Amino acid sequence: MEIILREDVAGLGIIGDVVKVKSGYARNFLLPRGLAVTADRRNLGALEHQKRIIAAKKARERGDIERRADSIKGLVLETELRAGKGGKLFGSVTNIDIKRLLDEKGIEIDRRRIELRDPIKEIGEFEVLLRVGQDVAAPIKVVVKPLGGQLEEKSVDGDDAVEEGGRGEDAPSDEVEAEPEAAETTDE
Repeated sequence: MEIILREDVAGLGIIGDVVKVKSGYARNFLLPRGLAVTADRRNLGALEHQKRIIAAKKARERGDIERRADSIKGLVLETELRAGKGGKLFGSVTNIDIKRLLDEKGIEIDRRRIELRDPIKEIGEFEVLLRVGQDVAAPIKVVVKPLGGQLEEKSVDGDDAVEEGGRGEDAPSDEVEAEPEAAETTDE
């Protein structure tokens, strides 16, 4: 079934596109929500007029999106998390965590629009892109600090740092620890 999109639909097209979709998707999702209209002769004739209206709507939205991107651009988000030796985090900072930080600042954005290649797993400053609109992105800075301003003594991966004597803290010692003998039980 061919349809004309009235709104941007992720993975399908943008406003004004004539696309072919499965009839069930059109009937049950796109048409009832007003995201599309059928591409019949009457609607195709009206498409030319709609394209002018759609172009004006896109221009208005683009201006709003660019103003929003300018207000977000250069924003610095700070978070404190537990970190072990070497500055590695116990856990990570994901796009969900960044969305939570943005919500605290009063900025509403879908978490899928936060471009983070890999989760942040160490302390430091990281640049993250927010896709505010179709072609508009705003870079922000995420600063990850250790909780309480200091690193913990443990390492993240369980290996403690090797000391100068050539042994880690958990290395076996020369002394053999005596294991307690199991108490014998008798059944009477």
